[in-house]
Amino acid sequence: MNNCGMEPAQKDRTPFSDIDGLTAQMSEIVLDALTAMGRHPEIRRVRRIAFDALQPAAGQRLLDAGSGNGEVARALAVPVGAQGEILAVDHSSAMTAAAISSHDGSNVRYLTGDAGDLHLPDGHVDGVWCERLLQHVDDADAVIGELIRVTRPGGRICLIDTDWGSLAFDGMPAGLGDMVLGHVHGHFTPQQHDMGRTLRRRLVAAGLRDLTATPVTCFFATPESAAVVLPMVNPDVPESAWATPPGLREEWLACVEAAGASGTFLAVLTIWVVAASTPG
Repeated sequence: MNNCGMEPAQKDRTPFSDIDGLTAQMSEIVLDALTAMGRHPEIRRVRRIAFDALQPAAGQRLLDAGSGNGEVARALAVPVGAQGEILAVDHSSAMTAAAISSHDGSNVRYLTGDAGDLHLPDGHVDGVWCERLLQHVDDADAVIGELIRVTRPGGRICLIDTDWGSLAFDGMPAGLGDMVLGHVHGHFTPQQHDMGRTLRRRLVAAGLRDLTATPVTCFFATPESAAVVLPMVNPDVPESAWATPPGLREEWLACVEAAGASGTFLAVLTIWVVAASTPG
């Protein structure tokens, strides 16, 4: 988110998709990055739209699939109240531990598990939140099928995911951004770069109804704002994490800094919020 509970088999091992496999330094960077993302005004805007689409209500049991540090799960616990319950499931034991350490006493149960193989009964939850998870898995439709299985008839499923193909920059030399993105694609960004735009089609194919699809274009007017969400403009990401030829990272970051200083920097990225109800 994204948030990063993953299936064991991945198309790519981006830093955000295999947290338990990272070095201690990189794990700390990713955990801090996820916390900072959750505080960013544009990610908060995406989540407000998603909350409206999911429509959490008092007494519901909801699943947060790929729950990360648990901040969304704790937010969902507010509208469901004391009679409801949030199941926060993440594939990363490190993320689950971080979520537990930040627990606020709300009605959230933190679990380590695979979103594609949930050990839950059919129809066990009233709704599902799944944020920036599907872009990292091998078979998104299989995971969606599992989320549908554990949701009661008429329950609501809300999928939030990134369309990395929409990522665009302005203020830097023409072609330089494309060159950098060509090298970091599949490293900072997963190979399933168009997941966000495919969510509507996938839910239609799965037979869901009452579908809404909202593209949210996140706008970043400064390098500092963009760096919270886009690792390829963050100078604090260590050189060892990059997949660029010698000198390209430095050239790119220098141009980003110059664009920021001149006030001409711009970055945009679309995140899709797609929600629908299960049949019944």
